[in-house]
Amino acid sequence: MKPVTRRTVLKAGGTLLLSVLAPATAHAAQILAVRVWPADDYTRVTLENDSVLKATHFIVKNPERLVVDVEGLELNATLKGLVAKIQSGDPYIKQVRVGQNRPNVVRLVFDLKEEVKPQVFSLAPIGAYQHRLIFDLYPVKQPDLIAAMIEKGEWSGDSLPKRPAVEGEAPPEVAPPAAAASQTTTATATPPPATPALPKPEIAATPSRPKPADRPGPRQKVIRMITIALDPGHGGEDPGASGSRGTHEKDIVLAIAKRLKFKLEEQPNMRVMLTRDADFFVPLQMRVEKARKIQADLFVSIHADAFVETSARGSSVFVLSEKGASSGAARWIANKENLADSIGGVNLVKGSDKQLASVLFDLSTTAQINDSLKLGKAVLNEIGGINRLHKGSVEQAGFAVLKAPDIPSILIETAFISNPEEEARLTDNAYQDQLADAIVKGIRRYFAKNPPLAKNRQT
Repeated sequence: MKPVTRRTVLKAGGTLLLSVLAPATAHAAQILAVRVWPADDYTRVTLENDSVLKATHFIVKNPERLVVDVEGLELNATLKGLVAKIQSGDPYIKQVRVGQNRPNVVRLVFDLKEEVKPQVFSLAPIGAYQHRLIFDLYPVKQPDLIAAMIEKGEWSGDSLPKRPAVEGEAPPEVAPPAAAASQTTTATATPPPATPALPKPEIAATPSRPKPADRPGPRQKVIRMITIALDPGHGGEDPGASGSRGTHEKDIVLAIAKRLKFKLEEQPNMRVMLTRDADFFVPLQMRVEKARKIQADLFVSIHADAFVETSARGSSVFVLSEKGASSGAARWIANKENLADSIGGVNLVKGSDKQLASVLFDLSTTAQINDSLKLGKAVLNEIGGINRLHKGSVEQAGFAVLKAPDIPSILIETAFISNPEEEARLTDNAYQDQLADAIVKGIRRYFAKNPPLAKNRQT
């Protein structure tokens, strides 16, 4: 028997220590990609990795910093690349520092431009993504949407003075609301005019009591502004569908929405809010909440469809259904679009109120759906003039983004991005322009028969 010496004990201890540390080193998580999505709403930082990561975070004051410790991680070149990802125009992050704080723990220090309310959470693998560790940096004081639009010059008063008539110009014909409400929707053989006159509901301002010596003048007429929420689908972590040329749905629909916003705001009494104006992700419920906060008169969500067969083609318009989908295809598309929160990434613990979403669905009234069907039909008929329709009627399904109980809402699938021919059209400036014009005409046609009622807007 070999005598036990001090060298033998040290050797055995060293072997045991290596055997304990080896698995930890072998199974250390690998950062596969880092992404940063800055926006006025919030800034998101994503670490994509090959396994679940555990992170702790805390705020340091004077100056404002967010410190995040990520366990089970060794610093690599990909993670170091996060430093270069921070843009100078980021509203919340000034810079980030990355270092190995201690064995198997990497520390990220975000130097902040203002006080933030961080959310740090993990997402399970889905689609093309593996495990993701998400840092969402929200402003402590949520911005007022109307105030932000006023600052950008995008929000004018609800009561605008009526434009004075120009000498020699015929006054615009305005259908009184009562007469418009009594119209039926029965189709006639006579086609509607190409560009119907958009009624401008007139609300008489209460005149001050005239003095006995004063001669009473005519009542002042004012026009109520129509507020439209445009919702470019997907964004940020959620690219949406992709074409064979590498075109992403999120980019196409944002470009179309911006064109449409410009054309709608050329109308004399329309203003527009975009649920996102850049490449960042907005949860489905938040899109609805944004429209309700500005008391929108319409909600229009813009998408580009995709299917497993590249031969599928055509444009479609959808509205909400309380009783199930109008077809198997409508149900399939709704289920696909409703996956946005899973792909884009929502903090289910803090960022999603399933009970509220259920209440919004329960409050969806028949009147709202009927108005949505009227809007959808008007828009679909106009789009049919520039592109083949996938189906000749408005379809219905349980789209989460259409569940505003008090706003007529439609979802437009502009074309199939999975069809090479339609993908080429979607990337063409001229076609995007035609599509925006068609949607404007459809909205104008809807309001020509359904003038908006007066609203007491909260400011």
